Amino acid sequence: MSRELLSAAEALARHIGGVALQHYRSLLTVETKPDGSPVTIADRDAEAAARAWLAARFPDDGVLGEELGELAGSSGRRWIIDPIDGTKSFVRGVPLWGSLVALVEGERVLAGAACFPAVAETIAAAPGEGCWWNGQRARVSDCATLAGATVLITDDRTFRSTSKLDGWRTLIGEAGIARTWGDCYGYLLVATGRAEAMVDPIVNPWDAACFQPIIEEAGGVFTDLNGVASAFTGSAIATNSALAATVRDYFDD
Repeated sequence: MSRELLSAAEALARHIGGVALQHYRSLLTVETKPDGSPVTIADRDAEAAARAWLAARFPDDGVLGEELGELAGSSGRRWIIDPIDGTKSFVRGVPLWGSLVALVEGERVLAGAACFPAVAETIAAAPGEGCWWNGQRARVSDCATLAGATVLITDDRTFRSTSKLDGWRTLIGEAGIARTWGDCYGYLLVATGRAEAMVDPIVNPWDAACFQPIIEEAGGVFTDLNGVASAFTGSAIATNSALAATVRDYFDD
């Protein structure tokens, strides 16, 4: 069953990404949501397409989407969807955005997938089934020194803890490269060995859930800022295995 769910998650992520791509680099009206984040018709159309796809194939499953809220199901499973993660990049014509899908049972992630249509990359994983990047096995890097590491963040202004912000600033001072190739793209880079750490001070389940199996099945470590192996606690760190403990030490209060 895991392999079938993995295939379904990947197919759905590709479907959502294809719908979003139709709007990419077009003239869009950008609205501001109550939380201050942007949203466009591209986000809403892509999520509506995802819900229609799921209704036809998994009618008993629940759905939680960033834009259209929650739909209860009867199976005990939920599909968690972010139709466009990185909308700020999307509306500026920057290709580092993705369409994210996770299937969960409670807080256990059964499968996760992320499609990056503008750069022609898709990554998907399920526990015990490996992590697959454009059809090939994905693997985190073996880099074991901060001096050789690339560390990533979306926006360090989102830290809610001064001590954790201080930890980030110390970390980037010792890392080889620090970049803000953030949002979902940072997790893709870690899972495929092109970066060693991605830090997110604030995330929602639709931002993070799909990446827990993706990072873990690629041989990495996925936790929150306090070291809890969960995508549902409001923050996230993804690393390779060799630097997992080292990176997390910077965020100990």
